[in-house]
Amino acid sequence: MIPLSMADAGQPQIIRKIGGNADVRQHLETLGFNVGGEVCIVSSLGGNLIVRVKESRVAVDEALARKIMV
Repeated sequence: MIPLSMADAGQPQIIRKIGGNADVRQHLETLGFNVGGEVCIVSSLGGNLIVRVKESRVAVDEALARKIMV
């Protein structure tokens, strides 16, 4: 498992674990990041990521991306 922030752009990844406190996990689940779901990095700029999750594009900062394990 590696953090989403270290994954290769353009390669679909399966979310294995979501870390952080309950509020962070709830926020990520609201955005569509669920264990077992697929996520793909569209682009990366300065550590911030644009990812495709559930047919939507979502921007996440590096701190949140480190809590998503793929």
